[in-house]
Amino acid sequence: MTTTTGRSATTSTRAADEARELRQARSARRRHVGTFATYAVLAMIALIYIYPFLISVATSFKSDAEAVANPLSLMPVTWTAAAYERLFLRSDFPTWFQNSVIVTVIVTIGRVFINSLAGYALARLHFRGRGLIFAALIAVMAVPGVVLLIPKFLVINQLGIYDSYAGMIIPLLADAAGIFIMKNFFESIPRSVEEAARIDGAGPFRTYWSVVLPMATPALITLVILSFQGSWNELAHFIVSAQDPQLRTLTKGVAQLASGALSQGSQFPLKLGAAVVMTIPVAVLFFVFQRRIMNVTAGAVKE
Repeated sequence: MTTTTGRSATTSTRAADEARELRQARSARRRHVGTFATYAVLAMIALIYIYPFLISVATSFKSDAEAVANPLSLMPVTWTAAAYERLFLRSDFPTWFQNSVIVTVIVTIGRVFINSLAGYALARLHFRGRGLIFAALIAVMAVPGVVLLIPKFLVINQLGIYDSYAGMIIPLLADAAGIFIMKNFFESIPRSVEEAARIDGAGPFRTYWSVVLPMATPALITLVILSFQGSWNELAHFIVSAQDPQLRTLTKGVAQLASGALSQGSQFPLKLGAAVVMTIPVAVLFFVFQRRIMNVTAGAVKE
């Protein structure tokens, strides 16, 4: 009888184990199905977003007639680089590209330095009117940029820097959003790091430059991407700050291409080729620095 009872218990245990394994297998299958469905939906959404860019790339290698006949085709029947040859060899596109590079590089470097410096002052330095300045900063962020175009033009013209690189660059060297980002990030850094630097005799700027700023790498990388993208794609400010064709940037030039400045007809390959070239630097910058956007302040201070 004891043997029969033992066998029954063993059989029950095996049945329970088999039932548990069956449930785990079903649960694993459901998780795999759910994961596959999630990635399928995400892939469809990504395709929807990237499809217009793929059309731009494909159309830039088509002839004018084919671009009109098959505008949504992703595979040109006859591949041709005529649009790019015309852009770089028979237009002012290289000058536009050069102007955009000059303005964007200087503005990006200036914004990173000035915004981080102002953000550190608002986050760490105690001075009269700090709260009022921060409130004014928030108020500026709420003002639409188009409202400031006429005041910008009047100030630039009054200072005598209209139609110059200075008029295109100086008003873009600082922005409220960048200062706000840096202030919030600096406030998340432990104060004990700065206290240790002060004990070693470092002043406010030395503490900012040598201690705090290297710890703000994630915010700085984010600011670099936003500043580069913002100044590279800026249009309204360049319209009111310069009119000289030699100072025309890519945004102004491509806008004129879209309105038929170089020739008659649709010229879809020419326009979309310019748009593709204009997109490449921003995309490359983002893919290069995207892995650096992370919090690296952990472990900076040993408690």
